[in-house]
Amino acid sequence: MITLKGKKVLIASGGTLEKWDQVRGHTNLSKGTMGCFLAETAYSMGAEVIYLHGYFTKLPEHKEQMRLVRFEGIEDLGEKIKEILRNEKVDIVIMAAAGSDWIVDKVYDQSGNLIKEKGKMPSDEPPIIHFKKAPKILGKIKGWNPEVLLVGFKLEATEDVGYLIERAKLRMKESDADFMVANSSRSLYGDVPHYIISSSGDFIEVQGKEQTARKLLEILAEKVYN
Repeated sequence: MITLKGKKVLIASGGTLEKWDQVRGHTNLSKGTMGCFLAETAYSMGAEVIYLHGYFTKLPEHKEQMRLVRFEGIEDLGEKIKEILRNEKVDIVIMAAAGSDWIVDKVYDQSGNLIKEKGKMPSDEPPIIHFKKAPKILGKIKGWNPEVLLVGFKLEATEDVGYLIERAKLRMKESDADFMVANSSRSLYGDVPHYIISSSGDFIEVQGKEQTARKLLEILAEKVYN
């Protein structure tokens, strides 16, 4: 029987919320379905599960038996992962969260004046929001804990499997991840093929999120005990 007994697995799941003020912000369509499947599978295999979840993210069925940590924006997610990795022995990190590519830099009114009010921006006219590139958390994780077994996810709006695989391999190399799971943006609306890619460049195709979660955790269990 494949097991993760005695191992600690950190799973980041769902979308980030990048606030414009204290009541408004932007997010994405990720509901955390894959993260829930991963958490439930890891729990069923005997792992201690730390489930980092976005503001609107689904929670696993066995959430009471897991450690839940809520995050808001991508920077908050990074800080919480860093704190855990620097203070605890974590064996596996699975970055299934859908991080924002852009975060708020400055906000102006229609006359070009900087809005410094953080409580609630005036609603009588639309603000002008300047964004800046969000940090890539996946690429920082091995710096916080070089020993952790790291899995990233790569979603692309493409039906070209070859292109999808190459983009995932590039992200894996840039972030020093051990595995990447690649899938198309159609996965937001239903079950589609997922591709589990190893650092050697080999990959397997698995249909659907639940089956992918099971197969990935089985692969990781074999890896972490070797």
